[in-house]
Amino acid sequence: MSETILNIYLIIENDKVVEFKAIPYEHDDGDVIKIKFLKENAVSDFQKAIKFNAPQNKKKEFMTYTQFSKLEKRGMHFQLFEEIFSHFKVPENPLICVTPVVNGKIISE
Repeated sequence: MSETILNIYLIIENDKVVEFKAIPYEHDDGDVIKIKFLKENAVSDFQKAIKFNAPQNKKKEFMTYTQFSKLEKRGMHFQLFEEIFSHFKVPENPLICVTPVVNGKIISE
């Protein structure tokens, strides 16, 4: 069964998450193959990915990457991507690959 999967990028500048980017794919293979596919395309997808706003606090400050990591460890980072999920009309708990881009450099495994 085909599902929408996403490559999501965290744009990090000076340790602050200042933007998200994302690109969707329709894929119907198993999860392991889907993840491998997203990782293999992470570098080439970056330039064509769509930009999204990163969250800011009441003082208009972006979160630090450390704050993001704490949310990720608790499985709460998905809440930050709601605009992305809504834009691409993905179901709950979509399969995603999150790639940090630190000061313009893609950090891939």
